[in-house]
Amino acid sequence: MKKTLHILVQSFSYRKGYPEDPAGNGGGFVFDCRGILNPYRFGNLKYLTGKDKEVEEFFVEKTDMPEFIESIKKIIDITINNYLEREFSDLQINFGCTGGQHRSVYSAEKIALYIIEKYPQTRVSLVHRNSKNWMLK
Repeated sequence: MKKTLHILVQSFSYRKGYPEDPAGNGGGFVFDCRGILNPYRFGNLKYLTGKDKEVEEFFVEKTDMPEFIESIKKIIDITINNYLEREFSDLQINFGCTGGQHRSVYSAEKIALYIIEKYPQTRVSLVHRNSKNWMLK
């Protein structure tokens, strides 16, 4: 029986530390989103998250986020295909930013959706590690 590859996609705040690897494999990918312009610095976006439409529009219209996401897709495709072929059981993909509310959340959401659509034979879990600390109105 073929193993199902479980892919854990997480957003996190660098201020709170790196995510642990529950599978015990020593980690996985960690992508630093802090090179993308931070919506937190722009008025009402401060109180939203990377899941909100206004934040998505900001990323698409005013940042290099679309290119960042496309580059990550190319990188993770290599590993996902390899792990599927070798019947590995776990892969972790993490996205970090300053507060774990905007850039990392958006990236994790987009990549999780991408994996679900492209690799339906995998099992994807999406975790926003710092959602309890989000600065919401």
